[in-house]
Amino acid sequence: MDPLVVAAASLLALAGGVVLGFAIRGRFASRSMKDAEEKAALIVEKARTQQKDLILEAKEEKIRLQREAEDEARAKRSELANLERRLLQRDEQLDQRADMLEGRDRKLIDREREIDKAREDVARTHQEQVEALERVSGLSGEEAKGILLEAVREEAEHDAVKIARAIERRAREDANEKARDVIVTAIQRVAADHTAEHTVTVIHLPSDEMKGRIIGREGRNIRALEQATGIDLIIDDTPETVVLSGFDPVRREIARLAIAKLISDGRIHPGRIEEVVAKARAEVDLVMRQAGEQAAYDAGVPGLPPEIVKLLGRLKYRTSYGQNVLNHVVETSRLAAVIAAETGADVQIAKMGGLLHDMGKAVDHEVEGPHAAIGAAIAQRHNLPMKVVNAIAAHHQEVEYACVEAPIVQIADAISASRPGARGESMDTYVKRLEDLQAIAESFSGVERSFAVQAGREVRILVRPEEIDDLTATRLARDIVKKIEEQLTYPGQIKVTVIRETRAVEYAK
Repeated sequence: MDPLVVAAASLLALAGGVVLGFAIRGRFASRSMKDAEEKAALIVEKARTQQKDLILEAKEEKIRLQREAEDEARAKRSELANLERRLLQRDEQLDQRADMLEGRDRKLIDREREIDKAREDVARTHQEQVEALERVSGLSGEEAKGILLEAVREEAEHDAVKIARAIERRAREDANEKARDVIVTAIQRVAADHTAEHTVTVIHLPSDEMKGRIIGREGRNIRALEQATGIDLIIDDTPETVVLSGFDPVRREIARLAIAKLISDGRIHPGRIEEVVAKARAEVDLVMRQAGEQAAYDAGVPGLPPEIVKLLGRLKYRTSYGQNVLNHVVETSRLAAVIAAETGADVQIAKMGGLLHDMGKAVDHEVEGPHAAIGAAIAQRHNLPMKVVNAIAAHHQEVEYACVEAPIVQIADAISASRPGARGESMDTYVKRLEDLQAIAESFSGVERSFAVQAGREVRILVRPEEIDDLTATRLARDIVKKIEEQLTYPGQIKVTVIRETRAVEYAK
């Protein structure tokens, strides 16, 4: 077959296929368009149906809301009508009450006028009676009033003293028994040995030849010692004795230790003195720190700041009336702890307050002010509890008590200081205190004689019975105690006894 014919036949077949494809595609497209139009018509019809339903629902909702609004409006109108009715009734009641009050006011005004008139009549009658009494008695009203007030005052004062005396007696009976049990229990449980340790200020030398070596050529050794220690050395005619003089007990101890080392070593010259004094100072610092730590351990007060521990250690070299202050504060801490436990107070606060109450004595020669205030300032600076600060500041009643532990520390301090043998004092101070006691007692009117007895722990006062009665004697004892507390400084307590004696003497002839 001819190739051209074949190619033409192929082209015709291809063209026929293309035409047939387009025809088939057009038929399918027309069918799809028809289906789409039907679906669109269905969707439009459905949307119209839904729109009608929504419009109906909206109309029904509108009708329902209108009905609810009308019901609510009717209810509000009814409520307002009821309220208006009640208000009208209230107004009517108020009008009626106002009419009643107006009537009462008129009655009260009339009554007040009657009362004023009666008061004037009573005042006029009273004045007439007073004038009549003045004519009869020969006294003016003011004079009679003064006499009456004086009589009433004396009678009231007499009754007050009598009542106070009865209350005091009952309170003292109850309190003495309880206090006696607590204090005896505290002392028995502590039972601490108390040996007074005096600071050594006198050094005994092996020979008088050692005085010259201590003085040195042209006094250079003694000047070096005084400059290094801050202590005055007194070398006089007393054989084999050197006296140390200074207000700081720690410096005196450093000087004593240094001189003892120099004497035992034998080499005494300025260079050696400075070296020995430095070693003695280090030894004393170590001893103080160890003494403070031991005191805190013995008292059961751990965790104190290092500076406070060192101040406690300084009290090892401080005495008060011959009583070693470090031993005193430890004993006070133990006593305060026992008393606090017996009375239900804070035992740890009482322990710490008792241990630190005399802390200010370690630096009172360097800082101005009473040792209680100094110690309280140190405790506050180291952020100790405020109850401890108050116990330290108030143990001599220089400030008010702020907690129950403060008077407990004061009581424990007094017990430790006033126990027999705990303290001593020089003869001059002792005699001066006795003279002051008698002078204070005899400064009151009605006192005949006074006697200080029991080493100044009691003063007995004889009064003139014609001037002082029994009740006045009680008041006199209280006044003398108050004046002693204000003017004297003394360890422990002083008992004041006022003695009134009435004698009736007749002679048989």
